[in-house]
Amino acid sequence: MRQPKIPKLIVAFAVLAAVTPAVASAGSTDGGGTVGRATVRSVSGAVLGSVRFEVSNRKVLVSGRLGGISPGFHGFHVHAVGICDPKSTDPTGAVVPFFTAGGHLNTGGTSHGAHAGDLPSLRVSADGTAVSVTENDQLNAAALFDADGSAIIIHALPDNFAHIPPRYAPAGPDATTLATGDAGGRIACGVVTRS
Repeated sequence: MRQPKIPKLIVAFAVLAAVTPAVASAGSTDGGGTVGRATVRSVSGAVLGSVRFEVSNRKVLVSGRLGGISPGFHGFHVHAVGICDPKSTDPTGAVVPFFTAGGHLNTGGTSHGAHAGDLPSLRVSADGTAVSVTENDQLNAAALFDADGSAIIIHALPDNFAHIPPRYAPAGPDATTLATGDAGGRIACGVVTRS
């Protein structure tokens, strides 16, 4: 007489249930799932939207839904420090909104265009809204949540990703272009917090 298959099925579900917590725990780092979020605010403190960070297949999916921004292209980056002070000052004492967020997250010590925190430019429609979704295999939870955290920044100007063809600048890109892609001032910031 054949054994009924139901007990084997129950055993299979029991094994799956036992393994699931370990998988969910792994997902909080590089296995999968949402690891962080940022509420993005303007210099005046108005909420412009949010950005979510999800890990999938050892890449970070960065997705944002934003509004209240001037139309056109804007530099969009993960910055190295999780502090968004709209009244911060630079070393000369000049007020530079969100200067406290530091430079672009740059785990590899590279020039702009290859920073871990470099994201595609944000394209804002005529109605002031933007949706951005991109995968980044240089970002990870450890970089986002190191000792000083990280932040998402929207810049005032388009980002050229330090791409200056030699025919336009025989001397090559200058220090500002290599550091920021000439994306201009910081108009919005959101501290990346753990989900």
